[in-house]
Amino acid sequence: MRLKSRIVSRKQIIMERLQTNFSAPAALKKWPSKNNERAKDVRWPIPYSVFDGTLDECLTKFLQLPVGQRHLYEIHTAPQGDLIPKVISAELAVEIARLRDFLQ
Repeated sequence: MRLKSRIVSRKQIIMERLQTNFSAPAALKKWPSKNNERAKDVRWPIPYSVFDGTLDECLTKFLQLPVGQRHLYEIHTAPQGDLIPKVISAELAVEIARLRDFLQ
């Protein structure tokens, strides 16, 4: 029982320090691509929105994508401290999702 209370209090400490709001508005965006690579010779070489929702929903949608295509996506949201930047890269999205799952 003692070990469980240590784990709970450790999670609470992490959550309090991070103050991550997974309910914050966010958008999952995709870069135009050709042959599974970012296309540079397109008319609009900027990422376009494929899903608008919360940060939690965008992370879930992102994780449902094939691993080999994730590098074409990013999540845009309001920055939250040091952990959540305005634009979340594919690599960081995986780490944030792991953190989210740990904190739940």
